[in-house]
Amino acid sequence: MFKEFKNFIMTGNVIDLAVAVLLAGAVGMVVNGFVNDIMMPIVGYFTGGVDFSDMKIILSEAVMAEDGSVATPESAIRYGAWINSIINLVIVGFVLFMIVKSYNKVRKKEEPKPEAPKGPTQEELLAEIRDLLKKN
Repeated sequence: MFKEFKNFIMTGNVIDLAVAVLLAGAVGMVVNGFVNDIMMPIVGYFTGGVDFSDMKIILSEAVMAEDGSVATPESAIRYGAWINSIINLVIVGFVLFMIVKSYNKVRKKEEPKPEAPKGPTQEELLAEIRDLLKKN
C-alpha cells in the first residue's frame, strides 16, 4: 500500500498540481495586494472617500463592562465587507482575464501537422489479398 501511494505521489500530475497550488497562493497574495492597496483607494476616491468596509447595519450595540472592556460585542450585518468582496472578485477576474489573454498571445500557436500519406483503403487491401489467394 505504501508503494502504491509513493507511486501515486511521484507521478507528474500530482507534482504539477502541488506546484500550481503553491503558485496560485502566491499569485493570490499579489492580486489581493493590488486590489487592497491600489484599486480600493481609487474606488474610494471616486465614491467620495467612502470606505465600504465600514458600512454595516447594527442589530444590537456592544455592551461595555464597568472596567471598559467589551462584555458583549455588537451584532451587525456587515454589508460593506460583502461589497468589498464583490469588487475584489470583479478586479481579480479582470486581472486573471488579462493574464490569460496575454499568455494566449505569447504562446506559440501550433502549426498544423502535415497529413500522413494516404495508403490503400481497406477495400483495396482486401482485393489484393483475394487476388493473392486466387493465384495460389
